[in-house]
Formats: sequence, structure tokens, C-alpha cells
Amino acid sequence: MTSPNNSSNISGLSPFLKAVANDNSFKISSDAVNLWLKDLNNPLRWILRPLLQFLFSVLLHVIWFLKRLPLPQFRAHNFLQKMICWFCRNFVSPEANALILRHYTTETNLLNFIRDNTPGAESVEPVKLYPKTIDDMLVASFVEHDQELFRFMSEVPHANNQAVLKSFNWTHWQEMDKSIADQPKKWSQVLDFETSHALFMCLFCLLLTAEEYRDAINGFNLDHSIAKRIGDLVGDPTLPELAYNKFPLYLVGPWNLSQRFLMHGFFTEYVHEYLDRIRQEQI
Repeated sequence: MTSPNNSSNISGLSPFLKAVANDNSFKISSDAVNLWLKDLNNPLRWILRPLLQFLFSVLLHVIWFLKRLPLPQFRAHNFLQKMICWFCRNFVSPEANALILRHYTTETNLLNFIRDNTPGAESVEPVKLYPKTIDDMLVASFVEHDQELFRFMSEVPHANNQAVLKSFNWTHWQEMDKSIADQPKKWSQVLDFETSHALFMCLFCLLLTAEEYRDAINGFNLDHSIAKRIGDLVGDPTLPELAYNKFPLYLVGPWNLSQRFLMHGFFTEYVHEYLDRIRQEQI
């Protein structure tokens, strides 16, 4: 079982962040907490991020408007992923890269847990997106990450009125690879998670079609559905409260995208830790 959060290897925390580091009210991996606290201690997050987020938010809305005009649509998935991986290897901090890679594992495990424990879902192909390095994301791309989620949610039935399970199938659950956090650092890798996302979001909007980008930024709202399905399986009706992004039928634009993206990541970390503790008790 994961130990309670601790920040013994993080220096210079404020009293509030020390409280957050040791608050285990919401179960979350201590590895994820320590990575995030290191990311928060990045000075550029507090100096560069506010300016870049403002500038790129304006640019994002301009691109969003242009992409929605009745003009020929274009996309460049391979170029998009190559640019992201190159940028991550050279400019994004190891902590932020580790958080990105962790997210693939957390979300894929949640989806596979639903698949393996839902009656009638045996014929549905499990999700196989478990990149261990930045270069792995050239294949396990962000675009595929979204498309696999949509495929999964359209193919796996929601077992209404199912009896709560007493034991669970963990066939396709993969343990988090600890080596994800042990990446070498180049002198140029200085950008925190949120600043990096501010730079990525305009590129995504530009290099996806209007429909692909709209679907991608609204896919976060499926957090609510994922939490509901898992809550029904384990008999915990409180799980949907962990989802910040809710109600998939309510489509939104790129406003407040950075926060919605970040809270999507926290959601998968919370529910992943919740399930992993159950798994550890059963194995």
C-alpha cells in the first residue's frame, strides 16, 4: 500500500504546502504529490507562467475562431506529436514529464478496470497506452489517447443495477513504472507543467480539425461518467464528486482550459490510488 504523503525530500515548502503535502484526506500517490510539489516550487511557474498563459489564451481563442470558420479543415497529427516530444525532451522539466507519463497509466488503468469488471465487455479491446518514456509518446500519442477514450466509452456498456462486486478482475491493470520519475535532466529543461500546457494548447488547436479539438477539450467531462461507472462497480456513490469536469452533454469551448486539463489529471490520480489500494488488499 502506498505510504501517506510526505515531503521529506522537498525543501523550502511554505506552511500551506507542508500541510497539503501531509494531508491524506484525499487518497493520492505520494509519488504524484512529490512530483507536483517540485513542479510548484519551480520559480518560472510563478514568473513566466502568468504572462504566457494570458498571451497564449488570447491566441488560442483566435485560432479556435478561425478553425471554426467555413474553411477547408486540416490536421497534422504526426507533426504535432513530434513537436510535443521534441519540446518535452528539451524544455519541459523531468517532474512535468513524469506527471504527463503517469497520466497515461492512471487513465488507461481506470478504463481497463471498468472493462474487466463490466458484464458484457469481454469482447471490447482493452486500452494499451502505457508509454514509459517521452519517445514512446510518438506512438502512444495524445490524439490516440483521446480517441481510445471515445472508443472505449462508446463500446463498453454501463451495467445499470449491477450488484456491487466483492472481488475484482485486475487482468489489464499495470503497476505504475517508478522509473518514469528517474529521467535525466538537460540544462534547458526548466518549464513547469502548466507553462508547458499553455504552449501546447495553441499547437493542438491549430493542428487538429475543429471537430477533433472540440471533442478533445470536452472529453474531460467524461471524468464524471468514468467515476460513476467505477463507483457503481465498487459500491461507492461518492466517487463522482472527485470529478471536477462534469456532465458530458454540456459542451464547452477553450475557456478555462488549463484548469480543466489540470483537474482532469488530478481526478485520474485520485481514483487510480483509490482502486490501487483495493487491489493491494486483494492480491
